[in-house]
Amino acid sequence: MKIGVFDSGIGGLTVLKRLIDKYPNNEYIYYGDTKNIPYGDKSIEELKVLASNIVEFLISKNVDMIVIACGTVSSNLSDYLKEKYNVKIVDIISPVINYLNNHEYEKIGVIATNATINSKVFSKSLNKDIKEVACPMFVPIIESNNLTELQKYLDAYLNVLKDRDIIVLGCTHYPIIKDEINKYLNNNIKLLDMSECISDITNEVKASIELYFSELNDKLIGNVNSILEKKDFIIK
Repeated sequence: MKIGVFDSGIGGLTVLKRLIDKYPNNEYIYYGDTKNIPYGDKSIEELKVLASNIVEFLISKNVDMIVIACGTVSSNLSDYLKEKYNVKIVDIISPVINYLNNHEYEKIGVIATNATINSKVFSKSLNKDIKEVACPMFVPIIESNNLTELQKYLDAYLNVLKDRDIIVLGCTHYPIIKDEINKYLNNNIKLLDMSECISDITNEVKASIELYFSELNDKLIGNVNSILEKKDFIIK
């Protein structure tokens, strides 16, 4: 099976890595829209144009299915994209909603981009005690790999979530700073990486990984190597 995966930048690579680990014998094509990051502060109309262009690029590569490895696009445009295109599309948030509905967590925290929080996708779908916090500075910090700025934002964003049973990392960039978040929370709260919830993808016999980015530089390549570790991939 040939699977397309896309995100606004490098965050979706955390999803790609999880898919490769779980379903290694597929062909993967990844697209990171690094030229237009961040997505979290863009309008719905802007997101429709950007996401549609990427989906059409992946369709041109003859993918069998597409994984939206972006919380912002998943929370705002998954139905739109699924209706618009005749290809199987899996969003990153629906499996998380199913997971939370089938587990006993009552106090749930969600950290995500402005657009995901504003969509109210979690509070609308879960009949639980939910606190949602927008963390707009996390993505720029992660993309620039400038973690020295991170500490002050951890306190600003996460202090109100210390009473939660579980915190959803509602942006696929956030697992990259999972260790720092855990340390701030004294490892007392379960952090849910959304990629853990993806399932039901066929594992076939041909394996390859192709990566595409709308803008490429040496720092980005270093981040890709760090996230995918020793995976064999080609950047095109």
